[in-house]
Amino acid sequence: MIQAVIFDLDGVIVDTAHYHYIAWKRLASEFGITLTPAHNELLKGVSRMHSLEIILSLGNIQLPQAEKEALADKKNKWFIEYIESIRPEEIFPGVPELLKSCRAHGFKVALASSSKNAPRVIELLGVAPLFDTLVDGTMITHSKPNPEIFLLAASRLNVIPTGCLVFEDAEAGVEAALAAGMKCVGVGSPDQLSKANLIVKQTADFNVNTINTIF
Repeated sequence: MIQAVIFDLDGVIVDTAHYHYIAWKRLASEFGITLTPAHNELLKGVSRMHSLEIILSLGNIQLPQAEKEALADKKNKWFIEYIESIRPEEIFPGVPELLKSCRAHGFKVALASSSKNAPRVIELLGVAPLFDTLVDGTMITHSKPNPEIFLLAASRLNVIPTGCLVFEDAEAGVEAALAAGMKCVGVGSPDQLSKANLIVKQTADFNVNTINTIF
C-alpha cells in the first residue's frame, strides 16, 4: 500500500531545466562546444559534476578535478542568478492542488531532487510548506539512476521503499525509483519513460484518488 509520494523537481513541479540549460550552454561555449536541446536531455536528473563530465566529453576535453569543480561552481552561480527570477506562477498548473490533495488523503510528501538549489526553488515557488521532507544534491553521493536519493527520502519519511510512489520526468529518475523498489509515475513522453508503471502527460493529470487502486 502506498503511504508516501515523492516528487522530483525539474520537469515535474516546475521547469528549471531551462535555466540549467542556459547556464550549461554558456559554460560549454567557453570551450567551443555548442550544447543543443538534444544534448540537454542527457543532463536531466543527473548531478552537477556528472553533467559537466557529459559536456566535456562532447569536446573530448579532460581537465584536472580542481578545475572541473571550479567550472561547476561557476555554472551554479549563473544558475542561481537566473532562478532568482522564478515566481509562483511558473509552477506547473495544478501541482499545488495535487500536493495539497496528497496531504489531505493522508500521504506523506517529499521532494527528491539532484539539484543543490532545490530548497531555494520551492521557497521561491511558495510550496515549501507542502513537503514533509526534502532531499537535494547536497545530501547524496550518487546521482540517478542510483536509487540513493529516493531511499534517503523514504527513510526521512519513515516509510518503507515499497510504500512510496515517485513522480519523475527523466529516464534516469524512473530507473532510480524502480531500483529503489518503488512505483513510478512518468511525467512526459512514453517514448522516454516506457519503464514507468504509469505515464501521464502532465503531473496534474494524475488523480490521487486512484493511488491505491492502481498501485
